[in-house]
Amino acid sequence: RILGMQRATNVTYQAHHVSRNKRGQVVGTRGGFRGCTVWLTGLSGAGKTTVSMALEEYLVCHRIPCYTLDGDNIRQGLNKNLGFSPEDREENIRRIAEVARLFADAGLVCIASFISPYSRDRLNARKIHEAAGLPFFEVFVDAPLDVCEQRDVKGLYKRARAGEIRGFTGIDSEYEKPEAPELVLKTDSCSVNESIQQLVDLLQERDIVPVDGSYEVKELYVQENKLDLAKADAETLPAVQIGKLDMQWVQVLAEGWATPLNGFMREREFLQCLHFDCLLDGGVINLSVPVVLPVSTADKERLDGVTAMALVYEGKRVAILRNPEFYEHRKEERCARQWGTTCKDHPYIKMVMEGGDWLVGGDLQVLDRIRWNDGLDQYRLTPNELRQKFKEMNAGMATGKGYFVQNILCTPPEPRRNRTMQQIFLFLSVFFVLATKQNFILILQFGK
Repeated sequence: RILGMQRATNVTYQAHHVSRNKRGQVVGTRGGFRGCTVWLTGLSGAGKTTVSMALEEYLVCHRIPCYTLDGDNIRQGLNKNLGFSPEDREENIRRIAEVARLFADAGLVCIASFISPYSRDRLNARKIHEAAGLPFFEVFVDAPLDVCEQRDVKGLYKRARAGEIRGFTGIDSEYEKPEAPELVLKTDSCSVNESIQQLVDLLQERDIVPVDGSYEVKELYVQENKLDLAKADAETLPAVQIGKLDMQWVQVLAEGWATPLNGFMREREFLQCLHFDCLLDGGVINLSVPVVLPVSTADKERLDGVTAMALVYEGKRVAILRNPEFYEHRKEERCARQWGTTCKDHPYIKMVMEGGDWLVGGDLQVLDRIRWNDGLDQYRLTPNELRQKFKEMNAGMATGKGYFVQNILCTPPEPRRNRTMQQIFLFLSVFFVLATKQNFILILQFGK
């Protein structure tokens, strides 16, 4: 074999939609490590290149650094000395997996678009990433063979059927379908935009793509079909006792008022909140009140190193905190930043100073809807329930940056006179949220 010789034929260079200058402008502008590999596999003509290039364009437009590795492009450079024998296909995928790992390790979303017909080769690509601690998402771009042949953009199926191309996947070479991919895209029945949305949803679920304020409210309740399992798990976990204020913050997080937080703030989020009055890793999102869980030194030493813990309020396990991160509770710094003073006579400063010397952040899973049984629970509506109420009241609403922005007082005088007390209470609660967004906990405390 002569290294460097072009052996692969019937390949066409696929031009990127994003220039190097455009890509260079966005690297690192959204903060946080997002390195991963999205591995698109499927027959020739299934739509892998179309989807991968469109996803790359979408992510870059949303300031997420990424790069697409396309099968035809790679075979004109790095792998131009490889053909299409089973051995060469294996080496082709091995090299690509290693390159994708490097891109992901550099913090980019690497989109790999390859037929990769053999299950063992795709499994090896996954193992290469897992060994490096990097996320790997296998996406099956599923289109029936007859659809791919009808498309036949490059005319390769026609040539394969005529016997001009040997070892062509789907014709005289087998394609082994993925058994458990992270996502299946039915490109024969869904559009490119619909495929991109499914991919973005997957990356949001895995915290690769940040949830912007324009996206849906992020509730942290355990899904109903997983609730029994989560409750059983909570009973086996080490526990930490929380107070009433902590429980109120659990409710704020669970109902989505603190979107995009996944739970109590980790140290990076806490410091951003203190020093910038916002979160920076998902774009600039206003959040000036620390949503934190203080714990004692004894609890920290007892629980440090665990992968999950149960939160207990008044003897009941109410939530699970997963992947906990303990860090120092910078009390004076917090008070000076939050209130502009460290005077211990201030009631809230006194509360902070007497609290735990450590903070613990992590991913929160709340087991049940939180009720206070004080006669006002029916008025404590979640953001999603408020949206439904607005719809029922024909009040009209719009969302932007995660909070309500349309004036609910724009309704005509006559309907306004006919509002019930419940509707008035609802409006007052929402008004407080609108008037001082950072004090969104007021909606929980109102009327208590």
